[in-house]
Amino acid sequence: MKQGEGTLEPAKVVELASLVDYAEGAVVSRTLVKQPAGTVTLFSFDRGQALSEHTAPFDALVLVLEGEAEITIGGEPFKLKAGEAILMPAGVAHAVSASSRFKMLLVMVRS
Repeated sequence: MKQGEGTLEPAKVVELASLVDYAEGAVVSRTLVKQPAGTVTLFSFDRGQALSEHTAPFDALVLVLEGEAEITIGGEPFKLKAGEAILMPAGVAHAVSASSRFKMLLVMVRS
């Protein structure tokens, strides 16, 4: 398998949550894998931070690693905590809001 763009080293065990730090009053992201078939991005959200409602042309899987978040999909809010995941379907409006400081892994599937 060819190594794609991103910052995750192949064949190396990592603790995902430690790869991105919290920043006061901010959302921080780090792309771990970037391939034509999709991307894997790690995010940290300070309490109260959010990504406003938007749509994406591809399915996206969110896995909460730490803390708690509210993810709204198609107008329906879902509360997630560490260890839980949700699929945001392509073409459906969604938003992310930090109920507390939290970290999530976003896997975007492009094909």
